[in-house]
This record gives sequence, structure tokens and C-alpha cells, in this order.
Amino acid sequence: MSDPAVSPSCELCEAAEFTRWFHRDDTCWVAECDSCDDPMVVWRHHGTEPSADELAHMKQRLTEAAEEVFGDTAWRIDEVRRTIPDHWHAHARIDRWSSFS
Repeated sequence: MSDPAVSPSCELCEAAEFTRWFHRDDTCWVAECDSCDDPMVVWRHHGTEPSADELAHMKQRLTEAAEEVFGDTAWRIDEVRRTIPDHWHAHARIDRWSSFS
């Protein structure tokens, strides 16, 4: 029986480990994005509406990775889902991405 929280055609559900990973648990995983190399957090459930508690948890895990990668450089959380709109994920972005918001 398949997991209804996972879509077999979604690359984020696949969670292939071919970039650097910072965190993984039952709620999310955090890794370098294979497109932009910035840290990104991915909800383990295929969908777009995590609970408030899940969002807080995921943003905290992303913050930890971003602080490790960016150090003292200013950054922000970008929740715009450009290429995979049906699976919640967010990136940590530094100013070089500000024009893409």
C-alpha cells in the first residue's frame, strides 16, 4: 500500500540525497537545493498547507542550516514555490535573490 502523503511523481517526495543534507526527521528534511545550492526545507507530506506547528518546526530547521551556510550574511526565508508548486518547501536566500521575489 502506498503512502497518501507521498506523490510518486514528485521529486521532493523522492528526497534523493545527491546534495549536502543538514537535517532530517519525520516532519521535514533540509538540504542544499540542486538548482540554486541554497539551503531548502521540504515538508515530508506532499501538499501545500502544513500546520502552524509544522511550519514553525521547518522554519527553525531551515534557520539552523542557513546560519551554518551564510554565517553573518543577511538572509531571508523565501516560500515562493516556483518550479514545484504543489509541494510545500522554502529556501533560505541571501540578497542576490531579492530581485526574484
